Amino acid sequence: MRALRAVVLPPGPRLLEALTGALDGAGPAVLPIAPGLPGPALRGLLEAARPEAVVDEHGVHPLPDAAPTDAAVLIATSGSTGRPKIVELTAGALESSARATLARVGGWDAPWLCCLPTSHIAGVQVLVRALLAGTPPVIHPGFDLMEVAKAGEAHVSLVPTQLRRLLDVGADLSSYASILLGGAAAPAALLAEARARGARIFTTYGMSETSGGCVYDGVPLEGVEVSLDDDGRITLAGPVLFSGYRFGPARTGRWFATQDLGAFEDGRLRVRGRIDDVINTGGEKVVAGEVAAVVSAHPSVRDAVVVGRDDPEWGSRVTAVVVADGPVTLAELRDLVKAELPAHAAPRELEIRAELPLLPSGKPDRAALRRPADPGASST
Repeated sequence: MRALRAVVLPPGPRLLEALTGALDGAGPAVLPIAPGLPGPALRGLLEAARPEAVVDEHGVHPLPDAAPTDAAVLIATSGSTGRPKIVELTAGALESSARATLARVGGWDAPWLCCLPTSHIAGVQVLVRALLAGTPPVIHPGFDLMEVAKAGEAHVSLVPTQLRRLLDVGADLSSYASILLGGAAAPAALLAEARARGARIFTTYGMSETSGGCVYDGVPLEGVEVSLDDDGRITLAGPVLFSGYRFGPARTGRWFATQDLGAFEDGRLRVRGRIDDVINTGGEKVVAGEVAAVVSAHPSVRDAVVVGRDDPEWGSRVTAVVVADGPVTLAELRDLVKAELPAHAAPRELEIRAELPLLPSGKPDRAALRRPADPGASST
């Protein structure tokens, strides 16, 4: 057991030094927190984690009622409502994930570009990989689009929205050593366009509890095992798994049951969508992620999320929220979906937006998208 410190620092030398000490045991464990986190959310997170001190740009600030940990890095996975859930990760789990990634993508020679929030596991893992590879990370906090577009000759982790923006500004994607794409399902058209522009992309699946991405292009990293339970829920095993939740019971058993549904196709894992995003419409269950994948195949759709909205007749109505660069109609999307999925999965509402609301992690804000359309949005 050792002390825990909440590190409220932007990506940079001080954060990297704190992370190094946490991994090699020379320093306290760390809970990275975004510097811009609002005061009430920060206080709630500190109360939930009980670190011995807060480290920020002004120094080290001791706190009362501290509790030690046997982990190296703690990651807060939620907290918009209620008490935050905090994942505890050992140095061994983080390093197992990083080494397996370096081996899979050939990431030992080129630097790693950090442009994801380091309060999330994806950003932390970019730094861990850089430390293990012995190549100083290139840091662009806040995703400075033009600077990232010029970076090149580096390995980079992105979410689909960031990749879309790089394509839109004409970035030379062939110059990147590799692009790890995760955080949300990537539209097939986006992947095809990026690869046609020379991008070497690995689609990743994982979460804080698995030290980040643990399945690349449907194939698990070395040491990771994937299975499906009787309900199609994805379960994972391997050295990358977390040890437990802060002040919760330790993880027990070999397998970790995720909140995602999956299927195997040609020996590769396909993530169908989250269990809590299953829409019950008229007594029928619809996997939102599967519908979004089909909707994204429309030639005018640049990005799409499918959610369930309250409906007096159907209980929940299947709603497609899309970003489009050309004409698209609800009838077209319904026909597209009914050609591949049961008729009840076809969207009953289409909302077109200029952009999708995102969480700080870069994932779509589904809670916001479940609310009725903004006054300026187009809805049919």
